[in-house]
Amino acid sequence: MYKLFLTSPAPCYAPKSVAGAMKSTHSDDQDSGPDPVDSHVGARLRTLRKLKNFSQEKLAQALGLTFQQVQKYERADNRIGASRLYHIAEALGVQVSYFFEGFGKPSRGPVYGLGEDGEAGAEDIMQRSETLKLISLYYQIKDEAARKQVLDIVKTLGKK
Repeated sequence: MYKLFLTSPAPCYAPKSVAGAMKSTHSDDQDSGPDPVDSHVGARLRTLRKLKNFSQEKLAQALGLTFQQVQKYERADNRIGASRLYHIAEALGVQVSYFFEGFGKPSRGPVYGLGEDGEAGAEDIMQRSETLKLISLYYQIKDEAARKQVLDIVKTLGKK
């Protein structure tokens, strides 16, 4: 009646980097730091928290955690479980998918004048506290015409 296929398991379509990470994790000699996905999610959490003017304490309180736990999530010292990530997204007003946006995509390339050697990736720019503060202050300008003027000034200064 039913045929049972025992020849080989279903193929794994995960990228090689992920497929390799799915092998045994019980070995003591495999402690090579946090998973890149956890690091990316933690960095996105930190960026969003700062853009929304949330302190670690304020976010922790909203989630029923300590600020140290939020720090560990941001540094990828601790992984964020699915339900916790859902509650974090809810508290910060975004979709869960926000935390994974841009993962696995190459950097947009060098940006003039931001690193010691004159180059930095686009992701590096968005992690800088100066950038986060500028964006936050820009969106605090209530008058749309004034915001446009600020943008025009910045564009002009950027050309110099």
